[in-house]
Formats: sequence, structure tokens, C-alpha cells
Amino acid sequence: MTVRQLKTQEELDAYDEWISSHPNRSLWQSLAWKTYQESLGKDVRIYVSGTEKIDCAGLVIPDTTTLGLSTWDIPYGPLWGENVSAQTAEAFVTDVAQIASREKCISLYVSCPVRSLSVGKVSGRYVYPEATLIVDLTVSEEELLARMKPKGRYNIKVGQKHGIAVRESDDIDAFIALHAGTAKRDNFITPLSESYRHFLRNLEGSFLLFAYIPEKTDPIAGLLGVIWENEAIYYYGASDHAHRAIMAPYVLQWETLRFCKRKGAISYDLFGVTPNNTSHHPWAGVTAFKEKFGGQYVEFPPERMLVFKPAMHHLLNLKRKIFH
Repeated sequence: MTVRQLKTQEELDAYDEWISSHPNRSLWQSLAWKTYQESLGKDVRIYVSGTEKIDCAGLVIPDTTTLGLSTWDIPYGPLWGENVSAQTAEAFVTDVAQIASREKCISLYVSCPVRSLSVGKVSGRYVYPEATLIVDLTVSEEELLARMKPKGRYNIKVGQKHGIAVRESDDIDAFIALHAGTAKRDNFITPLSESYRHFLRNLEGSFLLFAYIPEKTDPIAGLLGVIWENEAIYYYGASDHAHRAIMAPYVLQWETLRFCKRKGAISYDLFGVTPNNTSHHPWAGVTAFKEKFGGQYVEFPPERMLVFKPAMHHLLNLKRKIFH
């Protein structure tokens, strides 16, 4: 198999058409994601195989660390054509792995959404969700509410009775401050502030919504999301713990569903819940919140990794545990 990196605009345009029509297409394999990651200073590559048409493809994000070493990600990829076998896809990953290994890569991570490939081993990371909930936005608003859990509908009504209003905004600094407080409260790691800025400014289809109460000018809950093609994704959420009793996040999610529906989205990805039959998962708390909005449960194969430098891989993981 011959793997090549796409270079010209003509090649990228052909890839864009291919990925947009793929049945397992995703934002994370799109040119929109490539543009966003490049705005963060990342060296994003798209590798493909096939001569006259694309057989297999993978958007790859190398992440450089010390001493010129790196880790490589293929988020929700690779993808392959209708008449292409999984074995061909595995050969594609093997070829990309050879390129990565030559370029001082410590480890390559593959989170294929279609099936578990027989390469490497399960990574155990929680960077890209292994399960999610997808809300169908083609139904009426009445049906959207009917498909929620009773507690979800009740909490929305509680928030509405407190006069919570939801408005679109471009005040990313307010979201960053709100999200920092949420992370400290719930003990999770946040990206660098610039990631949020570039997400809103450089990711096509991104949006920011805030929830307010009448007597305050500062938002008490925020949601950063994106609509790619006709698929909406809830990416980051934040809320002020001091106002937890008035259920602002529930009203915010409800108004986001309505917002995305008006924008032409046909689905809303709640982006990340605990996989079935999994105990003590770090996303258990947020899963209980998301489940109240209904949605179809979708599970993906676990992410796999190929490790080229075992000692450095161990040290890098140890460093991340210590400093995060």
C-alpha cells in the first residue's frame, strides 16, 4: 500500500468532498477541524491511500513534546470507502505508523469510529469519547421535550420560572472565567485559554451561548458548541455553582437544542457519556446530567495505541499525571 500526504488545494478539496459524503463522517476528520488545529499552531496532516479515488484516509495531529519527540492522534479515524476492507484500513494505519516512527513519534493513537482495528492495544485514555448520546432534532419541540426524562423536563421548568434567559455571545473571556471555576469545582483539566478563543474564532460553525438571571449582567452558565455540516455538537459547558438551585444548565441545554434546530442541524451530539457496563468512570457525573435530555446511545470501539518508544511513553504519561 502507498500512503501519501495531501498537499495541494485540489487534493484537499477532493478530500473535503469525500469526507462530507462519508457515512461515518465526523468533525474531527474534516478540513474545518484541520483549520482550527492549525490556528493552535499544530502541524495537521491528511494521509490517504488509493490512486484514482480515496480508499482510506486519516487526519493526523502530531503533538510535539520535549526533545523533538511527539505523539500522534488520528481522532475518529481512519475512515475507508464502501468497498474497502478493514484489513486494508489496518494496513493504512501500519503505513502511517512507519512514517510516525521515522519522525521520532513516541506513540500513535487511533480512535476508529467504525470497528476495532487489530493494531496496537487499547490505550485507556479518555480524550475522545467512547460513547455518546445523539438527540434527533428533526422532531418537533414538543417531541423533544417528550423524549427527555421527567427530571430533565422538570428542571427546565424550574429554571424558566426563575426567569433564566439564554443569549448568543462572543464574550469568550467570560466563558473562560466561568469554565475555570467549573473545572476547579469538579476537578477536571481544562485546555489552555487560547484553545477556547481559537475554537470560537477559527472553527467554522462554532457558537457560544450564555444563560442569565434577571438581576445579574454576568452569565451564570455557558455553552460552547459547533454545527458542522448539519450535525450540532455540545463541546464545552460551564456553570456558576452558587446558582445551582435554579437549574440554569438545563434551560441552557434546552435553548441550545432549539438554537441548533433553527440553524438547520438535524442532530445534537451531547459528546461524551460513560460507556455501558463501565464502573468508576471519570465521566459518570456529567453522564447523569446528559442522560436527562434523551438521545440515542452510540458506542464506539475503544481507542488503540501503537507505542514506538516504550520508555519515553512511560515517562510522558508519568509527567502528565504529576503536572495535571
